[in-house]
Amino acid sequence: MRTRDTNKENSIRKQAIEMVVKEGLDGFSMQKLAKAAGVSPATLYIYYKDRDDLINQIATEISLRLMESSLQGIHPKMSFADGMEIQWKNRLKFYMENMQEIEFVEQIRYSPLYETIRQVIRQKFGDVLGAFVMNAINRGELVPLPFEVYWAVAFAPLYQLIKFHSQGRSHANDEFTISTEMVDMTLKLVLKALKP
Repeated sequence: MRTRDTNKENSIRKQAIEMVVKEGLDGFSMQKLAKAAGVSPATLYIYYKDRDDLINQIATEISLRLMESSLQGIHPKMSFADGMEIQWKNRLKFYMENMQEIEFVEQIRYSPLYETIRQVIRQKFGDVLGAFVMNAINRGELVPLPFEVYWAVAFAPLYQLIKFHSQGRSHANDEFTISTEMVDMTLKLVLKALKP
C-alpha cells in the first residue's frame, strides 16, 4: 500500500479546483485531472474513491472552513446587530481570500453532489445559528421569518456585492470594487429590513 504524500495531495486538490472552476463539472474527469496534475490515474485513487468522492471531500472541506470562519467570534446570546456584523465581516474576508475555492463550491451547489455537503453543514452548525436567530427573535430584535426568507434578506445582499466584485463590474458600472463603506451601508439596510 502506497503512503499519502501531502504535497502531492495538495497539488491534486489545487488542480481539481482550478479545472472545475474553469471547465465546470461536466468536463471534469479523474483522467483529465491526473494528466493536469502530472500523476498517474492510480495515484488519485490513493486519496479518493472516485470523482464524486474527490469533489465531495474538497467542497465539504471548503464549506466547513467557510462556516467556521463565518462564526468566529459569534455567541448565540450576542445582539443580532453585533452578530450579523461579525458574520458579514468574517464571510467577506473568507470570500476575498478564497475566491477560487468559493467558485468551486458554487459549481457544486446546484448539483446533486451538494446534498451531502448541505447535511454536514446543517449538522455541524445548525445549533449555533439556530440559537443565535431564536435568541434575537425572543429579544424582539428580529422578525420571525421562514428560514429561506431570512437567509435571502440577511446574506444575499452581501453575496451579490461579492459577486459584482469578483466579476469586476456591476449592472450599472463597467468597473466595480467592493468597499467597506458599501458593505456597511448594505448591512445597515439589511438590519433595518429584519427588525420587527
